[in-house]
Amino acid sequence: MKIVRMKTGARMSQVVMHGGTVYLAGQVADDATQSTAGQTAQILARIDSLLAGAGTDKTKILSATIWLADMDDFEEMNSIWDDWVPQGDAPARACVEARLARPEFKVEIGIIAAAD
Repeated sequence: MKIVRMKTGARMSQVVMHGGTVYLAGQVADDATQSTAGQTAQILARIDSLLAGAGTDKTKILSATIWLADMDDFEEMNSIWDDWVPQGDAPARACVEARLARPEFKVEIGIIAAAD
């Protein structure tokens, strides 16, 4: 089976497709000065764009992994997530607290989706 990599740099690819599955790298906000809600909204918009570029969409998400810098932000992140996830198409999901790559990052989201 062919492996397709998109938005590839020296360190990683933002999207990898293989065997009908789309894997997204962990996504963080471009504007890390935003609140947890603001960062989450930015990330979810980017996920929409990356999935579209791979020929799929959020209704095909199989699994999401969410890393929060502080679990006290869980409800704030969920307020944005819950509005974004299509009703009836919620993926399997895990959310954990972790120290992220830069201290200003409040949230990071990784996605695995089925290809269209």
